[in-house]
Amino acid sequence: MGRREFLTRATALGVTAAGAYSLIGATPARADGHIQQGGTLRIQQDVRALKDPPTYDWPQMANVSRGWLEYLVQYNADGVFEPRLLESWEVNDDATQYLLNLRQGVMWNDGTPFTAEDVAYNFTRWCDASMEGNSMASRMAALIEGEAIREGALEIVDEHTVRLNLSRPDITILPTISDYASAIVQNGFSGNPADNPVGTGPYRLVSLEVGVGAVVERNPDHTWWGEGTGAFLDRVEYVDLGTDQAAHVAAAEAGEIDMLYETLGDFIDVMDAIGWQKSEAISANSLVLRTNQSVAPYDDVRVRRALALATDNAVLMELGVNGLGTVAENHHVCPIHPEYADIGPAVQDVAAAQSLMEEAGQTDFEHELISIDDSWRRPTTDALAAQLRDAGFNVTRTIYPGNTFWNDWNNYPFSSTDWGHRPLGVQNLTLAYTSGAAWNETAFANEEFDTLLAEASAIADANARSEVMAQIQQIMIDEGVVIQPFWRSIYRHYTDNVVGAETHPIFEIHIHKLGLAA
Repeated sequence: MGRREFLTRATALGVTAAGAYSLIGATPARADGHIQQGGTLRIQQDVRALKDPPTYDWPQMANVSRGWLEYLVQYNADGVFEPRLLESWEVNDDATQYLLNLRQGVMWNDGTPFTAEDVAYNFTRWCDASMEGNSMASRMAALIEGEAIREGALEIVDEHTVRLNLSRPDITILPTISDYASAIVQNGFSGNPADNPVGTGPYRLVSLEVGVGAVVERNPDHTWWGEGTGAFLDRVEYVDLGTDQAAHVAAAEAGEIDMLYETLGDFIDVMDAIGWQKSEAISANSLVLRTNQSVAPYDDVRVRRALALATDNAVLMELGVNGLGTVAENHHVCPIHPEYADIGPAVQDVAAAQSLMEEAGQTDFEHELISIDDSWRRPTTDALAAQLRDAGFNVTRTIYPGNTFWNDWNNYPFSSTDWGHRPLGVQNLTLAYTSGAAWNETAFANEEFDTLLAEASAIADANARSEVMAQIQQIMIDEGVVIQPFWRSIYRHYTDNVVGAETHPIFEIHIHKLGLAA
């Protein structure tokens, strides 16, 4: 068992971070140097419109609201689940009951105390399957009956303790409530948190202009529970410079920013050359080139399999991300996931692809392949179009700017979509491929898959879970659900006086850790 796998598995099931580290004879990494109190940090990042947190679909949204909206649990880059608004948790042997112990003394910035009622309210909202775009609902199935939280699924034990009673074992509860869509709002709140920024965190929102920038500053009217352990900065500015990395480099050279959200492709070497610090994260961040099975001819498995068989994933990785990653296998489970099963590489067989497409009667069909216009998703999708044409298929390319692309991303017949890292393989599969899930852009619905995934999510032992995962991965391939060419290595650069800015596998920016070196 690898270090990351052990730390993730142990802390998700109740072992403290200190305890998990001691079991492997290690200590948590600490930031080098002393951090000064105060100062302003300028971060290059897309600034997107905020919306109700359970419907967040980009980590950039959470990075802004994280100034005042905090989380029960925080997933760290080393794989540890760190308690935040929770002080600790306990999980029974079969992962059917979770006891959540809240941190005491936490206050909302309107002066009211944070209590178990607030936590219960958030779980109730996360279980609301009728909320449009609520990605949390598909991940709370063990607490849901119908479209709402099941009676008896949640107990308020006392003012600072909540008990979850699951209908079946589920090891993903702690990883799920660390996800960026699980920001904790006050009891009774709903809507856009920018309109009423009540939270427990140390900062307050000053301004937010979509596509331009956002500013948070230390809240002098709020006594933060974590004072003295972080929240060093007086002010954080998010600067939206668009998707052109050349503009990011120009801003860095001009001294207009201190930190990049992400560095891509050739610009990694460029940023190295200008002397900024580089951080790299091992990640299950990926791209899928997927068809929508609710639309003909992609409702025919022969067509989907033909597209996959015509593809060389290694070439897509080389042309899309300069080879900076690991070749993937068309089933959306990464080798760094604890339950990954090695069932072999994706196969390219152009003759078989042509035969299947002919058998389906779709040799002359014109495929419209859609992507966003950017520096890595676009060239990856271009490379797929070229390979499909080389196989004799008709393909046109449609490229949309970001705002246009994301307006309808989950309804395109054939397009590319990037997916973020999650600690466990079962998490992205639940989010993206279970029948009726809010983010199921493939319209894939397979009863055997759903059953096996529920079974896998109930198995704490990663090796035993891997045996079930092998069956799940094979279904993904046999059904031609996605073409998934690679797992990306991700990079971030920042000036040498920035502390706490290391790359996170899910691109989270833990604002309370950021500071400037003394």
